[in-house]
Amino acid sequence: MKPISRHNFTRGIALGLAAAAATVAISIAPAGAAERASHADTARYLAGLELPDSSPVSRLTKRRSWQAHAKSFDRAWTSIDKRQLSKIRTWTKEHLPNPQKTVLYMFSGPDFLYANAFFPDASTYVLSALEPVGVEPDIMNMSPGALSTGLVRLRSSLNNVLRLSFFITKDMRSKLKGGGFRGTLPVLYVFLARAGKVVEDLSYVNLTPEGELETLTGKDARRATGVKITFSGENQEGLRTLYYFKTNISDYGIKKSGFLEFCAKLGPADSFIKSASYLPHKSHFSKVRNLLLNQSERIVQDDTGIPLKFFNRDTWKLEPFGRYVRPISIFSGRYQSGMAKLFRSKARKPINFGLGYHIGAGRTSVLVASRKTPKVNATD
Repeated sequence: MKPISRHNFTRGIALGLAAAAATVAISIAPAGAAERASHADTARYLAGLELPDSSPVSRLTKRRSWQAHAKSFDRAWTSIDKRQLSKIRTWTKEHLPNPQKTVLYMFSGPDFLYANAFFPDASTYVLSALEPVGVEPDIMNMSPGALSTGLVRLRSSLNNVLRLSFFITKDMRSKLKGGGFRGTLPVLYVFLARAGKVVEDLSYVNLTPEGELETLTGKDARRATGVKITFSGENQEGLRTLYYFKTNISDYGIKKSGFLEFCAKLGPADSFIKSASYLPHKSHFSKVRNLLLNQSERIVQDDTGIPLKFFNRDTWKLEPFGRYVRPISIFSGRYQSGMAKLFRSKARKPINFGLGYHIGAGRTSVLVASRKTPKVNATD
């Protein structure tokens, strides 16, 4: 037998130890570390909704932190549906007939919750605000501690919109910054899943100056300023689309963003504005204001939306709902005497839900402006 050299003996021991270490590493690696949850399962997990045992994500729902998360969201959604959403859905069926296929919701943040409540039959939703898109959380490959912390921060970020009907931007940014639950995407997923939608596909996108979509993949997705979510829903045929864009829609910020051009390509739309900090009242938001006035068949808004003076009475039929009261103190200079007069008229109708900065039903104003001569038939 040929003698083994000291070098070969030492090398053999090292290789053997390395192989053993690799075997141990494989045996203790977390189950599913190489897999990634589907978009639909991720959304249901974030929303605190049960998953079938066949889903690889179901094992994550056995943890106490997720079960507490699910119970908290169940209570919150039962409350907001009884107090707000069910009443809005009933009101919508009576007062918003013949909806358009596209909904434009400026100054929205990730508020698919109210966009869907007011316009449940749209096939395309376009939301826009200054909050970053963020990323889809990789829940299968996060530590239990990171997941638990992320769920707590997610619930905290939604407290205001579930309680008051609007996001407080600075508060939301601070709670969805860093970690695996960043930006608006986790919130959009929660609202979609809780609305009974199934997330089918997700694309990270940018807009060209001409308003064309540019799809980003891999590491390039980190520079995305928009997201395209394709989803389906219960009792509804076909796929639908939700776009969210992080964009400055002031006259200066929108010059080269391609956002106005993108919206224009979608054709006639229904538009929604609430809790917009009265930005549509300002002169340097004239471009987006004109887009909405030119492209919308119907505009549904609270008093923070487009000022009454911009609605040509020969073009628009104005229907006041609720009660107009003075703006809250930080916006006291935005009082409109014309709105007060309109809401004192016999045309005013009551509402039984609150909206915007005046959350009480007795202090909420909703203006529905409908184009007298529609540009198109909504069913075309």
